[in-house]
Amino acid sequence: MTPDSKPPTKLCLTCGSKVASDAVRCTICGAELGSGDKPARPEKQLQPSRIPEVTLSLPAAILLVALAIAIGAVLVFFALRTQPEVLIDPTATITLTPSPTVTITPTSPPPTATYTSEPSPTPVTHLVKANETCIGIAVFYGVSVQSIVAINNLPTTCDTLYINQPLLIPQPTPTATPLPSATFSVAEQTESACEKVEYIVQTNDTLGGIAAQYGVPMEALRTYNGLPNNSVYISQTLLIPLCMRFATPGPSPTPTLPPPYPAPALLLPIDGASFTGPDAVTLQWASVGTLRSDELYMVMVEDVTTNGESKLVDYVTDTKYILPASLRPKESVPHIFRWKISTVRQISTDASGKPVFENSGATSTPRVFVWMGGSGAPAATPTP
Repeated sequence: MTPDSKPPTKLCLTCGSKVASDAVRCTICGAELGSGDKPARPEKQLQPSRIPEVTLSLPAAILLVALAIAIGAVLVFFALRTQPEVLIDPTATITLTPSPTVTITPTSPPPTATYTSEPSPTPVTHLVKANETCIGIAVFYGVSVQSIVAINNLPTTCDTLYINQPLLIPQPTPTATPLPSATFSVAEQTESACEKVEYIVQTNDTLGGIAAQYGVPMEALRTYNGLPNNSVYISQTLLIPLCMRFATPGPSPTPTLPPPYPAPALLLPIDGASFTGPDAVTLQWASVGTLRSDELYMVMVEDVTTNGESKLVDYVTDTKYILPASLRPKESVPHIFRWKISTVRQISTDASGKPVFENSGATSTPRVFVWMGGSGAPAATPTP
């Protein structure tokens, strides 16, 4: 090789630099050199196919929706018009088929109501317990000692009881409650007994003048006629209560009797209480109000055990009464006593000078207590 000779070269197709003919990579840009004259072209990347896009404005979209709705409505309208209509022939006759009538035939006559008499009360069996007596058992069941003695064939004294002895206790026969009588109350009786006359108001009449004419208080006229004040008008009808007239001078009239008193409420002893020995028994009741000088409480006490042979009726002004020792049973057999209180009014005296009384109120509901006598002298009883 001569000094003038140069080694063969080739050009880099990327940057155009001269490189050796046998070089594989460009020393300037680093690109690979191919064996051919032209550099290798890069392969094209495959891209997937895309769906074409349609872009519409908002007014155009609203118009398309409205158009679709209108087309649908038109299609539905024509579809309904094409359906066949059913026409009724005017000459056709409608025939009604009557339903069969069902006739119910009674197979048997209705039952006749029959009256069945109620059975009589059945006696109750009672087993005697320790320290029980006929009187206590009678008070507990609300029957008399004589009925227990009679149904069980016991001696009259009824002192042969023993523990667990079966006794038949008769049940009282129910009695029909009497129907209420058509009687007026005290206020209704007073109202019906008041004599009234009618008066028609004339010209220039006043309530005071009418009251003075009949001698009746103005307040009574207002009350009986429901007047709000003392004003009256012509042709008005007024009721004049003559029973309310002022007392006329002269002999003093007989005082009007007070209304009947209510039944006194009994306080002590309680119903069914028991007393033993010579102790005194005190009866107490509630006052019915202030009694007048001729009114008293009437005390009624009855020994039920002796069938009413031993009784006591006395009159007091106080609301208590101590039973006298003479009423206490002498033997040690318990006796049942029934007591009640009422109010009375003295109306006159008899030939012997004793006062004569009449009832001035209702009688209390009776109560009972058991009183057994004992040994020893009876206790002194103060005078009521």
